[in-house]
Amino acid sequence: MHFLDQAKIYIRSGAGGPGAVSFRREKYVEYGGPDGGNGGRGGDVVFEAVAGLNTLIDFRYTQHFKAQRGVQGMGKNRNGAAGQDMVIKVPVGTQILDEDRETVLADLTEAGQRITLLHGGLGGRGNASYKTSTNRAPRQHQPGLPFEELWVWLRLKLLADVGLVGLPNAGKSTFINQITNTKAKVGDYAFTTLRPQLGVVRHKNREFVLADIPGLIAGAAEGAGVGDRFLGHIERCRVLIHLIDANGVDPVEALEVVEEELAAYGGGLEDKPRLVALNKIDLIDTELVRAFSKELRAAGVAKVFPISGASGKGIDALLDAVLEYLPAATVTERPAGEREDDDDTPWSPL
Repeated sequence: MHFLDQAKIYIRSGAGGPGAVSFRREKYVEYGGPDGGNGGRGGDVVFEAVAGLNTLIDFRYTQHFKAQRGVQGMGKNRNGAAGQDMVIKVPVGTQILDEDRETVLADLTEAGQRITLLHGGLGGRGNASYKTSTNRAPRQHQPGLPFEELWVWLRLKLLADVGLVGLPNAGKSTFINQITNTKAKVGDYAFTTLRPQLGVVRHKNREFVLADIPGLIAGAAEGAGVGDRFLGHIERCRVLIHLIDANGVDPVEALEVVEEELAAYGGGLEDKPRLVALNKIDLIDTELVRAFSKELRAAGVAKVFPISGASGKGIDALLDAVLEYLPAATVTERPAGEREDDDDTPWSPL
């Protein structure tokens, strides 16, 4: 499935149905009078956040969404049926922006959350509703209120607890493959990761979602490399893991480049807590690891976590530190029938 995090669509609510002008004419019925019914209400345009979606790719092939218009009123005092609502299902974390791409109209952050963006037009009154003691045969009616229409942008911001940042080739894809079931592409060249990756980490009976975004380079805020487009996917993370390649670049310089791009992007990323991990320590000697760690601490890093995404060395200590920034989570449920080692309850087939 292709990943798409931005899409522009056209939405339109349903117009109200017109009221009817009708008179009752039946044999043996004297003074039938007006019997034109009211028109039906037009359908609304409703956005609903649903679980199980993580891309806006469906909106690449369908860009126009129109609610059903109300049915016109009819004779014999029959009111028109209301038009059906147009329910547009989007992934959790989707923002709805105005055409200027700056004004946020809605932010759907929970599964099942619904918002009515455009309301359908009210149905028009039929001539029966105008009947009075002095106006016995009215012929006026209402046409029904018109529809509402709008072009909007959909922007997906993935919901994750932890965000993974770093320069290209810092080993982020290898790291996320090591601790989750994600099958991110790994390659020995820059920008192997071209779209965000999500993975679920299970550590010490706790679960959290980890988001990996494409690597940042100097000038990303101005569009260099893949730019800063995907930084929005980590705006809602509780903590960021900054991976630094211990075998390729100056660690302090790598730290400063990424920090400058996060600050230039804004969105509160510069204020989020960081965990700095010195990756690929399996490719250098221990003395060099200590020297790099000392340089990073001198640059302002409170604690450096030496790790190897390929071998898994040091990752447990890093994940322990991540758990300290997360709220108390429920213990991972055990499969049906499975017992813990300290469970003293006698076994029973019932």
